[in-house]
Amino acid sequence: MKILILYTELSDYFLACLKELGNKFDEIHIVHWPTNKEAPFDFNIPNNVLLHINNQSLSKLKDLASLVDPSIILCSGWVDNKYLKIVKKFRKKIPTVLLFDNQWKGSPKQILGSILSPFFLKNIFSNVWVTGKSAKYFAEKLGFLENQILTGLYSADTLRFSNYGKQFKKEKQTNFPKVFLYVGRYVNHKGIFDLWNAFIELQNEEPNDWELWCLGTGDEYENRVLHPKIKHFGFIQPNNMFKYLSKSGVYILPSIIEPWGVSVHEMAASSYPLLLSDKVGSSELFLQNSKNGYFFSSGNVKSLKGSMNKIINLKDSELIAMGNRSFELSLSITPKLWAEKLMSLI
Repeated sequence: MKILILYTELSDYFLACLKELGNKFDEIHIVHWPTNKEAPFDFNIPNNVLLHINNQSLSKLKDLASLVDPSIILCSGWVDNKYLKIVKKFRKKIPTVLLFDNQWKGSPKQILGSILSPFFLKNIFSNVWVTGKSAKYFAEKLGFLENQILTGLYSADTLRFSNYGKQFKKEKQTNFPKVFLYVGRYVNHKGIFDLWNAFIELQNEEPNDWELWCLGTGDEYENRVLHPKIKHFGFIQPNNMFKYLSKSGVYILPSIIEPWGVSVHEMAASSYPLLLSDKVGSSELFLQNSKNGYFFSSGNVKSLKGSMNKIINLKDSELIAMGNRSFELSLSITPKLWAEKLMSLI
């Protein structure tokens, strides 16, 4: 069997899921967009995975699809018109699966899309694979039936990150690191300026031993806020994450827009307490308020500061217990479960 995946930006965690397919497919072909400069990953490509950059004409991509002759097609969203035309060629012949993480907001654009869906989505896709409840509701609005919808689209590389957590567990039990950690792009909609302002205000109002470490890069990197207790490390490859995870204690994601957020799953698997804005989609699975972290209102510095202050005032033993609960919640999605869901479509 062969699989054709029409993808947007390739990710390390997605390749971890593909590895779980093992030898179930002879060839896995991925057509993908060029590498995002804000996430320049060095990928470890499985032997049966063949990559094709989407910088070719539609006719050449159609020729590639015909040559592959896949048993199933996965298509990332509906923003790439070339992808939709390729899927249309295989409709009703093999499973054609639409992938997306969009949350239903009831916006005019989404309502219009739900009206037009029978003509440009539902008529070419046999199934939909989404992240969680809100995305599933969106899929239903697009006209897909319960038995056509799968959830659990994204999974962290849970084995890697849980191993990280196990390696530094004893050290953290002895001396829990007083460090908040942010991992993500330096762009406005991630709420990074709210994060920096909240941290600095908290330090000024109630001086404490905590630091804030930020990993990532992006358009706003040159505008990053500088402070003695805020450290900016730039983009870090997943294989080099260990030294930062072993020395930090609580994960924080202040996004104003975040349909899902795989980094939350990664940090939960690493046994981190979590501080998440109410716009982070993956919080529906990985955060139980007061049990393994806290919610705060997105775009609200006061709310964010209050949640950080709650963490600062907890005992080390309470933070360890929160991290343990995060790990338990992280097991609801794994690459192995992801691979089983894919195989259920064939």
